[in-house]
Amino acid sequence: MPARGNGRDRAPAAPLLFAYGTLMSGYSRHRFLTRRATALGEAFVKGQLLDLGSYPGLVAGAGRVRGELYRLDDVDLLPVLDEEEGVYNFERRRTTVTPARGRGRRAWVYWYRGPRVHAVPIPHGDYRRAHPRP
Repeated sequence: MPARGNGRDRAPAAPLLFAYGTLMSGYSRHRFLTRRATALGEAFVKGQLLDLGSYPGLVAGAGRVRGELYRLDDVDLLPVLDEEEGVYNFERRRTTVTPARGRGRRAWVYWYRGPRVHAVPIPHGDYRRAHPRP
């Protein structure tokens, strides 16, 4: 009879990432996720979305932001994304994300912390709606 695990012998779950802008499918930075992450579907996070010109930024707020949830299959992907997103204007933090179907899950999210002088709010919180795929 095989031994039963006590839950401590399981491998840690792969990290999740919430993408709300140019990392989403069809946009310029999605190439970083191709073959290194698995799409889990549409998801939402609490906050406000800002249009910063060629990309969006997520900040704290009472709204709801739409995006895509990914399972990161490559453990070396997070440092690559950190460099691509820019450590000066963005901070990666674990946040509760709600999939379109299911319960809230903890996922990495890039929060904008840069200047807001030229930022324009996206009131509906949907970057795809504000900037349809190129």
